[in-house]
Amino acid sequence: MERIEAYMEKRAAEGTLRKLSELKARYPARVIESGRELIDFSSNDYLGLSNDDRLIAAARQGLDEWGTGSGASRLMSGSLAPHHCLEAETACFKGKEDALVFNSGYQANISLIPALVSRGDVIFADRFCHASQIDGAVLSGAKLFRYEHNNIERLAYLLKREREKYREALLLTESVFSMDGDIALLADIVELKKRFNCKLLLDEAHAAGAFGRGMAHRLGLTAEVDILMGTFSKAFGSFGAYVACSHAMKEYFVNNARGFIYSTSLPATSICASIAALKIVAEHPDMSAKLQAKAAYLRKGLSRQGWPAGGESQILPVIVKRSETALNLSQRLRAAGLRVLAVRPPTVPRGTARLRFSLCLAHSERDLDYTLEVMDGLRQFLV
Repeated sequence: MERIEAYMEKRAAEGTLRKLSELKARYPARVIESGRELIDFSSNDYLGLSNDDRLIAAARQGLDEWGTGSGASRLMSGSLAPHHCLEAETACFKGKEDALVFNSGYQANISLIPALVSRGDVIFADRFCHASQIDGAVLSGAKLFRYEHNNIERLAYLLKREREKYREALLLTESVFSMDGDIALLADIVELKKRFNCKLLLDEAHAAGAFGRGMAHRLGLTAEVDILMGTFSKAFGSFGAYVACSHAMKEYFVNNARGFIYSTSLPATSICASIAALKIVAEHPDMSAKLQAKAAYLRKGLSRQGWPAGGESQILPVIVKRSETALNLSQRLRAAGLRVLAVRPPTVPRGTARLRFSLCLAHSERDLDYTLEVMDGLRQFLV
């Protein structure tokens, strides 16, 4: 207990202690917290589909037909017809031969990576890859090299120096990075993948839906990416994750991805909602364009005020360096009716604490203008 108490005290002193806050209600771009309605910039519900009547109706139908749980893992009696339907729809949506559903993005990454590589193999990962990718890499037992964020020259150097020493090689990156909101140099990574005989696992969790069918599709590189992983819990407004790949690769994961094999499958409520979401996004490609236009509007406004507003997507970080500054600004924004969370180490590197604005299609122009007005009144905290 002394070790735990010392750890908690240290985190509190550093301004990096995390606490849960209870929301009484949540809607696209709005939450009710402590009896107040706040404009919400903390959600990944990018297209506002979590409250969409069509998803709710689909989930209700799944509930009526299949009940509240699936009863078992997919390899036992938990492989329901909706699971197979969602996998077929996902493969079509992502432009791959087949797909496999997982219970969460974290579970997918820590299951896929150890199935692909092990001791004697090597992984090259962007330093800003999601924690689940890094944890999956560590679990695999493969040698891990992390290159500086989006530094293609460094990746090329490491591949040239290290690749031939190992059997299999795996490249890991996100397409849209979750904390910085910028975009991987995917064409360059694909070129290196082919040149050095590697497999590429691309995490599209923050790209699919927010950029149509995802960044690989947008750049015309779907066929060049071996494994497309993503989630239904963000732009698709549901829950769960997927991997889109070849049919042979899917069957391999069914037999080797431990998180898939030993987990009870998702209930039909979530699965049916995800099927509905895929169809909506496929039929309305303008949704992602409108979302990105809103993000560009806010980014431009903040930059004009002098804030270091980054990102190239619906994720907009304002890096203020110190955790205490980020917390102070977050609290002042909350007092003004805005929920913008402070993201601090260890989630991001030391010295890069930030406000993370996460844009949603439901944010109105009035919401964005009010946000700019409030931020303009906080310019004394610019660093």
